[in-house]
Amino acid sequence: MNETGFLIALILVFFVSYGLTGLIRQYALSKNLIDLPGGRSSHQVPTPRGGGVSVVVTVLLVLVLMSVWDGVPAFAWLPLLAGGSLTAITGFIDDHGHIPARWRLMAHFLAVLIAVVALSGLPEISLAGVTITPVLIMMLILPAMVWMLNLYNFMDGINGIAGIQAVTTAGGLAILFSLSSDDSVWILPAVISVSALGFLLWNFPTARIFMGDAGSGFLGITFATLVLISGKLNSELFWSALMLMAVFNTDATVTLIRRAWRKKALYEAHRSHAYQFAARTFNSHIRVSLGVAMINVFWLFPLALLVSQGKIADWAGLIAAYAPLIFLAWRYHAGAEEKQECSL
Repeated sequence: MNETGFLIALILVFFVSYGLTGLIRQYALSKNLIDLPGGRSSHQVPTPRGGGVSVVVTVLLVLVLMSVWDGVPAFAWLPLLAGGSLTAITGFIDDHGHIPARWRLMAHFLAVLIAVVALSGLPEISLAGVTITPVLIMMLILPAMVWMLNLYNFMDGINGIAGIQAVTTAGGLAILFSLSSDDSVWILPAVISVSALGFLLWNFPTARIFMGDAGSGFLGITFATLVLISGKLNSELFWSALMLMAVFNTDATVTLIRRAWRKKALYEAHRSHAYQFAARTFNSHIRVSLGVAMINVFWLFPLALLVSQGKIADWAGLIAAYAPLIFLAWRYHAGAEEKQECSL
């Protein structure tokens, strides 16, 4: 397929995702799948949920098509298809009822394990010139991927933020892949970015439908798996991928650590993420979500590009990406008591 063909295919993917989101909204309204405002929510108007299923369906359809096309290697599409399907099914069931946290967590670990097995071998990773052993990678990879899967759901709390993160992060990965690899692996994040854009137009600036657990969980495991796929291409891309995801990784992790320090239940619903404090401080979802977009596009992507091209060291890029965000997370009280607000 030539470049014109790819462009037409991506446009088609966008319209399929956009149209599906509208149909899912009608379905959610008919089934009364509505998120009602409450003390632990950031919205004030009852809103249907589950719109992220459009992204799931669109991306999975493309992955199935890739199984009969040899343009993308199996180590790239198969882990996304295998792990993403189980995660999305789990989230879909949870959106329609409730799955106890322990069973949900078991399903997430199983989905991650399936994705890792489907990868057909761990990536060879080095940091600051030091090779990380496969044993250490294996010890870290499962809990880290499960955490990335869940944090996407935790960060999906204001209009547009999860969709914007998906569009910009996946779009950035598509560019990095296209510049760093002769394979057509860049198509995968490009499809994810365009699919997320189709949903985003229903969720931002005014949310006519929320993403839901199926969509957020699917995107979480998808990005966690894309980090591993990046490492299969080369070590620099592995760290570049982690840098592109720094906003969500930092806010959720600092919040978790601080809540654990305060002996709060980790799965208890709350509004103590830095982005939630910021949204209440500025009285605006739009400003915060657009702020995330600007950080991703104008700070994290240039840094990731420099690392992927060998212009700066991996360790220097990681520090430059994460250190300011850790400061911002602390500045906006990530994990603090919810009654505490930020002062401008």
